[in-house]
Amino acid sequence: MMQSDDFGFGTQIRKSPYFDATVRWGAKGFSVYNHMYIPRDFGDPEQNFWNLVNDAILCDVAVERQVEITGPDAAKFTQMLTPRDLSKMAVGQCKYILITNADGGILNDPILLRLAENHFWISLADSDILLWAQGLAVHSGLDVKICEPDVSPLQLQGPKSGEIMKDLFGEEIMDLKYYWMRELELDGIPLIVSRTGWSSELGYEIYLRDGSRGDDLWERIMVAGMPHGLKPGHTSSIRRIEGGMLSYHADADINTNPFELGFDRLVNLDMEADFIGKDALRKIKEEGPKRKQIGLVIDCDPLQGPNTTFWPIMVNGEEVGKVTSAVYSPRLEKNIALAMVSAEWANLGAQVEVVTRSGPTTATIVERPFFDPKKAIAAA
Repeated sequence: MMQSDDFGFGTQIRKSPYFDATVRWGAKGFSVYNHMYIPRDFGDPEQNFWNLVNDAILCDVAVERQVEITGPDAAKFTQMLTPRDLSKMAVGQCKYILITNADGGILNDPILLRLAENHFWISLADSDILLWAQGLAVHSGLDVKICEPDVSPLQLQGPKSGEIMKDLFGEEIMDLKYYWMRELELDGIPLIVSRTGWSSELGYEIYLRDGSRGDDLWERIMVAGMPHGLKPGHTSSIRRIEGGMLSYHADADINTNPFELGFDRLVNLDMEADFIGKDALRKIKEEGPKRKQIGLVIDCDPLQGPNTTFWPIMVNGEEVGKVTSAVYSPRLEKNIALAMVSAEWANLGAQVEVVTRSGPTTATIVERPFFDPKKAIAAA
């Protein structure tokens, strides 16, 4: 049996409070995300996908580090970070936001949680927003405190996740609405629970507020989930690509702007509040984005795992874009991909050529998301 000490590159990569538990429960491989190990291998990724869409999986996502913003000017400072209008965000509400720089480039696409009037958490994708926020705070003239608290999320995702939550927390958890959160305890373990997740399925994120209780929490959830078919797992590339969900550094980065992704709804240029990148984003909107994200169906044998390089997209021998995330969907029985192309080539139904690891093949531009486009499953 593998021991948790068998993994590692030294002490510079952090281990989550669930690390030992995930190894015990069969994690065989890890990636690094926000300077921390994240389990990426519990066996067959296709089986992990079916476990997720048919029953439920528990994922260690403690790598979603929290940037905590408190102080009298917390709300004003948090608004400065994002082009999404937060003026009507209630205490207990969560929002998907973009964090932009002065050029309108995306630095992160986190979930924002409002715990109190002047208490926010930014639940991060993979980039160093703690340093960005602390740097901005120094020169902002605002009275805020910014730190990374002892908070480590788990994701409980899949159609059976609600039943498992009911067994853990009682009937009242069932009225927790999509993109809302509440403070709870489980056997004395302090938690925040939200109806969110990176799966496009019904799901919850369980934020542990005491790292010493990681093992207890993991085991408690697994025991409650056993009658419902709960399995340990990892975030599913297949399901998130089906759902058109972004992976930062793959589908978006510092050189990507919100309009290229069709995220106009996350940018409010008319609000009174100022935010970083407002002028740049106004200019980009006026001129129109030069690139656009598209969906692709790639015509070739089923892909063996996701792409690990950006595959060129060609039209008449000219490179017009790149495939950012590609995978075979066993449910759709198709190779599906998210891609970024020059705006003039982003036409539904158009045929392009993709240079995969096995060579060139044809592909068709299609609508995205590829499955459940109205997010009815997650929001039910």
